[in-house]
Amino acid sequence: MARPRFHGHGTPTYRPWLHVAARWVAELTTAWLRRGTHRLVGELTASIQSWIEAWNAEPRPFVWTKTAEEILENITRYLQRISNS
Repeated sequence: MARPRFHGHGTPTYRPWLHVAARWVAELTTAWLRRGTHRLVGELTASIQSWIEAWNAEPRPFVWTKTAEEILENITRYLQRISNS
């Protein structure tokens, strides 16, 4: 190996991992950040860190409550509604 200090890492070419990350950030935002008042960056950083520690102490998987068919039906209804306006 020409450069032993460097290691290549690939990211998946599909998006499900990104959806889970976005869902986690949404949970952080709705469950914690919108309910608090942060006047300084340090306060915000400490708040996020404490939420992460609490989350990691009792991790739980995200449970998707809709099937792909239900999601597509909702999108179809929405598109029909906005195209008629």
